[in-house]
Amino acid sequence: MSGKRHVYAFQDGDGKNKHLLGGKGANLCEMTQFGLNVPPGFVITTETCLEYLEETSRGLPEGVMTQVREQMAAVEQATGKGFGDAQNPLLVSVRSGSAMSMPGMMDTILNLGLNADTLQGVFEQTGDARFGYDAYRRFIQLFGKVALNVPDELFDAEFDAVKQKAHVTADVGLSADDLKEISERFLRVFEEHTGRAFPEDPYDQLEIAIKAVFGSWMGKRAVDYRREFNITPEMANGTAVNVCTMVFGNRGDDSATGVAFTRNPGTGENKAVW
Repeated sequence: MSGKRHVYAFQDGDGKNKHLLGGKGANLCEMTQFGLNVPPGFVITTETCLEYLEETSRGLPEGVMTQVREQMAAVEQATGKGFGDAQNPLLVSVRSGSAMSMPGMMDTILNLGLNADTLQGVFEQTGDARFGYDAYRRFIQLFGKVALNVPDELFDAEFDAVKQKAHVTADVGLSADDLKEISERFLRVFEEHTGRAFPEDPYDQLEIAIKAVFGSWMGKRAVDYRREFNITPEMANGTAVNVCTMVFGNRGDDSATGVAFTRNPGTGENKAVW
């Protein structure tokens, strides 16, 4: 087995080494080590990305998934949840992050770890079937689009068909049953377009997602962006992959997502802005 280190827990990574861990990964490591309330997770290095991209047909470099499993076990222990556990499932986000900020140019997958079994655990945890099915349909579409190039338009057509059938104009008007039907339609779209069933094993999902995020470094959007803004390999070379415990901004009226700055980004004034 390869002895090279490919994966760093947020509590272990060097927060100053953005070339190895990417900007997002390095910052998550630094904030974790400051004692801030960062959801548990880990970073797969930019070096691993470059090694994978040298010959994608070989798959991920030797030892990567072994180290990923080791780190996921630590996240399970920290959260008290299980990756793939039907009663108390751990869901994660899988995000890109290079040394230079490239907003929107690379890929992200949310709610990874959902399947027919873990969905039942989400229902039990939250008591909210609508939320569970909404998370599931979002995951199927994101995973299909990012990992296997299923066109958004195919999913959107099914989504709009159910909205029309339910006589609603806004997404919030869809019921749990409507979202369940959308999820089932999305699974069929995925299978018809890819010729394979949607992966149920969370580690299969994760390995596919890691490869997809690494691959997005050489996607047209990212390449064009680097060319437009003169981002050289010396400035940023490869993307890290950040695997982080999911925190939901759409759980209810008392949850949200946002951006905060410790200084005013326009003036530099030492005043928090959000």
